[in-house]
Amino acid sequence: MRQSWGKLLFMHWPLDAAVLRPYIPAALTLDTFDGTAWIGVIPFTMWDIRLAFLPPLPGLSRFHELNVRTYVTCQGEPGVWFFSLDAASLPAVWGARLTYHLPYFHARMSLEEHEDVIDYASERIHRAAPPADFSARWRVGAPMPTSAPGTLLHFLTERYCLYAQRKERLYRARIHHDPWPLRSAALLDFSSSMMASHGLTEPETAPLLHYAEEMHVDIWWPERLD
Repeated sequence: MRQSWGKLLFMHWPLDAAVLRPYIPAALTLDTFDGTAWIGVIPFTMWDIRLAFLPPLPGLSRFHELNVRTYVTCQGEPGVWFFSLDAASLPAVWGARLTYHLPYFHARMSLEEHEDVIDYASERIHRAAPPADFSARWRVGAPMPTSAPGTLLHFLTERYCLYAQRKERLYRARIHHDPWPLRSAALLDFSSSMMASHGLTEPETAPLLHYAEEMHVDIWWPERLD
């Protein structure tokens, strides 16, 4: 598949690894940086979503998305583990659940941009799912240097596969894109129950922020792992 992601805000908080470990399948190793685990809430928008050999389908190729995620390794490959993925497209939700085995939920979402300030809001409306709301306003800042391997910034953002589980079966889907062209960001307003919807305590500390205006991504079909 090919997708474009943009207006994306990385929001990260450090968390005790012992808190996150029960949420991760036993076959995966929780990835930490200097012994600390991290959880991220990532609002963004998507467009030009399509199979690599087909044009975008009208009405199905553009929508907003919001992820709650942490970081894992399997067989030596670092990747992303999703607690949830909320999306403003019901067909995309069910399609991703069936093909990628990911915990997608339908949500009512909005994104507005006023010069260098972005307002983003999400309300989960998925039937029989835990309620979850998110709203944030942030100001986009100056460009940042490309993250270097071994740094916390590289650990949090440069991940080139995702992991998912269906019943007892584990899957990996590989992702390819250029290094993230990151900018700084300042949070002006914020309210969220995204972590609480998973039984986690919402952090009281300010998140670590990084912003990306646009990224083009290739995603391969999931492969079953032994």
